[in-house]
Amino acid sequence: MIYLSLFAISFLAATILPFSSELTLLGLIATSNYDNLLLLIVASFGNILGSVINWALGFYSRNLTTKKWFPFKDKQIKKSSQWFSKFGKWSLLFAWAPVIGDPLTLAAGLLRIKFIEFLILVSIGKVSRYFLIYYFI
Repeated sequence: MIYLSLFAISFLAATILPFSSELTLLGLIATSNYDNLLLLIVASFGNILGSVINWALGFYSRNLTTKKWFPFKDKQIKKSSQWFSKFGKWSLLFAWAPVIGDPLTLAAGLLRIKFIEFLILVSIGKVSRYFLIYYFI
């Protein structure tokens, strides 16, 4: 059950919702009651899948970004687009970063970044972040 909870928190943390998957993972690793490698895998998979949802939202909802209910604000999208202008698809390595990470994944979809490139770069960044938490605890 704890693995499912970690997956859900990690998934939701990759959206605009304010969840902290890092703190959750850190706490679970610190308790030493669980398989740490499995915790790392579950958190990574959930967080990457959440980013895939953001990419799909961007890719398939280009005309919806002006709607009031759309989860990302113009300011976030503009900032993420600036990152893309400056660093290109490599900015997706920072999809884990607070504030800019989630909009970056949406912007990748809006800008039609190829899915496989998106998936590889986002996965590298997110797994590396969780691995550092795992390694240093």
